Amino acid sequence: MNAYKEVIEYLYTRLPMFTRDGASAFKKDVDNTIKLCNALDNPQQKFKTLHIAGTNGKGSTSHMLAAILSEAGYKTGLYTSPHLLDFRERIRVNGVMCEQDFVTDFVQTHKALIEEVNPSFFEITVAMAFDYFEKSKVDIAVIEVGLGGRLDSTNIIQPLLSVITNIGFDHMNMLGNTLAEIASEKAGIIKRNTPVVISEYAAETASVFLDKAQVEHAPIQFASQMYQTKMQSVDQDYLRIEVIDENGAEEIYQLDLKGSYQVKNLAGVLLAVDELRKQGFQISHLHVHEALKKVQSTTGIQGRWQQLSKDPFIICDTGHNEDGIHEVIKNLNSTSYNKLHFVIGAMRDKDLSHMLPYLPKDAAYYFSAPDMPRAMPSDLLREEAEAFDLHGGDYSSVQEAFVAAKAAYEDGDLIFVGGSNFVVAEVLVAVDKGL
Repeated sequence: MNAYKEVIEYLYTRLPMFTRDGASAFKKDVDNTIKLCNALDNPQQKFKTLHIAGTNGKGSTSHMLAAILSEAGYKTGLYTSPHLLDFRERIRVNGVMCEQDFVTDFVQTHKALIEEVNPSFFEITVAMAFDYFEKSKVDIAVIEVGLGGRLDSTNIIQPLLSVITNIGFDHMNMLGNTLAEIASEKAGIIKRNTPVVISEYAAETASVFLDKAQVEHAPIQFASQMYQTKMQSVDQDYLRIEVIDENGAEEIYQLDLKGSYQVKNLAGVLLAVDELRKQGFQISHLHVHEALKKVQSTTGIQGRWQQLSKDPFIICDTGHNEDGIHEVIKNLNSTSYNKLHFVIGAMRDKDLSHMLPYLPKDAAYYFSAPDMPRAMPSDLLREEAEAFDLHGGDYSSVQEAFVAAKAAYEDGDLIFVGGSNFVVAEVLVAVDKGL
């Protein structure tokens, strides 16, 4: 086994990991991150940052902003989670993943520190990212919140700008049961005298953000009030979005991220760019247009309404909570196909009443369980789904379910893969292997 594989194995097996262990791995403070970063001489204070939170859209928004900054000539770090195929997807500079050697050296050098602090997997990854961005001398890094905001490990940075994409129901067991409670966790990234952009205005959460911004003297703007965005068309290449700014000027943007939810995210991205320009960043009109056409190739983002093949016609999407599923349904409704084959899996700690009732009843389902302890067994998922009139077979693995869907596929059908990041990740592995 090579050294890189060994240190990744060490991190996975030694440290509590949310994706595997669920709520027990979520640390309710930033103390460990502060300890780790102190020991590393606080690298996060040595480069500029943007901080991105939200229930849905924070990943896409982070990648779009990183692509735009990169296109404008800035050396841009990007920290996101979770990864789909390779741990190093979490830490990139100008779209390129950090080197295996860096990860190996970091863990080997700081093993005593890791043993002493006993951080979660996420906490050590955040410290590692900050160290990498400082060593890489980035001009700016886009930092995506892991979970929530207020107590998230990333929340030790002093960003130039905070962005909160939207608020929906997800991780209620950790963040609260009402939208206002969840919003107040996300509002925890609003910093003193630091501008904040909220992508979507929503009546039930706006006051939470306005109150927190007032306390922190943080200038606050709601992007959906500054930019009206409307989906114009979508084809194999681009999603076209019409944007009207507050002066009534109209413009069309072409995005290679083709999920309909990008219509909401784009307003936040454009307002964040306006804010960066005010702070002296040289980002032209052309930079924004060009970057949005090639976010996937610039940043390596995967799993956002991603087409895996034309024949068979296969699309995957990582949307896994109520709002994410609504957007998936919206995209399915605007896609033409004869029959839908739906490869699905879910985590045990997900409240399925926020997902199953909305799924199409006329699809054939392939219920599966990703290879991790947090996964819901596929037979249980099938039983739960049948109560909502969703029918199909259960399979012991995601790959088996995927192979079965491909076997049943006929010309003109669509295979959709979703329900969880981990189902999508395992199908991406299967596609890579040519299955």
